[in-house]
Amino acid sequence: MSAESENTSTIGIGSRKGWPIGGALGGAIGAAAFGVLMWALDPEIVSVAIPAIYGLDPVGVVGWGIHIAHGIVLGLVFGFLITRRPILGIVQTNPETEALSRTGLMLRVVGAGFVFGLAIWAILPLLVLPVWLETIGTGAAADFPGAAVQSLVGHVLFGTVLGIVFAATIDFDDRAVDTPLEA
Repeated sequence: MSAESENTSTIGIGSRKGWPIGGALGGAIGAAAFGVLMWALDPEIVSVAIPAIYGLDPVGVVGWGIHIAHGIVLGLVFGFLITRRPILGIVQTNPETEALSRTGLMLRVVGAGFVFGLAIWAILPLLVLPVWLETIGTGAAADFPGAAVQSLVGHVLFGTVLGIVFAATIDFDDRAVDTPLEA
């Protein structure tokens, strides 16, 4: 078996290291970009609020470590999802609009990262985090601005950077998968 066939999945995506590396790297860099934005707007979110959701004291760089770890996990989720047949098929679908039909697969992956960032914002800080904080009974709920515009912008920044890094890391070859939206 050649090295190329060992690193290419059955759906036409290959890389030197595989989608988990692209997802983890993109997630870490995206989380760092999001963290810098949060740090610039309100440093206590990273240093105090993030450790508080786990019941930890704000010591050193604990908040940064947790935030980057979150980004890596979410990057792996993105990498897994974007490389599965249904989602990759949608991303590869040839749209009938002229503007979108001129975009390449890599730009569409970046767009998928943007949408992933929006979805993460809608699910985690708006739905999951309030329930989690209520369940564990910490006072962190007041410290964490889940519905703030800064949170939305930060999550979209995370997803976009994740999409950029993932698209730059993964080799998309010409083999197409079934595109469910085309007739």
